[in-house]
Amino acid sequence: MAGGISIHAVDVAAGRPARGLRAQIWRVAPDRILLADGRLGADGVLQDPITTGAGVVAGEYEVVFHLEEFYRESGRTEAAFLTLVPFRFAIHRVEEHFHLPLKFTPWGYSLFRGA
Repeated sequence: MAGGISIHAVDVAAGRPARGLRAQIWRVAPDRILLADGRLGADGVLQDPITTGAGVVAGEYEVVFHLEEFYRESGRTEAAFLTLVPFRFAIHRVEEHFHLPLKFTPWGYSLFRGA
């Protein structure tokens, strides 16, 4: 079984986990397929079978975070600066776990492979 892909997001401007943020995980190569499409829980984590490796094979992946939608649904009235935040990465060794922490504000973000 593969190591999986997990997501944890924090709205640092508000100082809390990004509950309700929509995240999609796509495999873009060798074939394009949507593997996960969900909203983060109260802890800012995506609960999906992909976190334990379901559907993960060697290839190129993209996670898309829907920040404009998140802020609009939270009541923010000013126009969004960030709309969609994509993150592309390659998986060569499927037995490894890929944890992707996202820290963001309405104006910027940090996204990396964590432990």
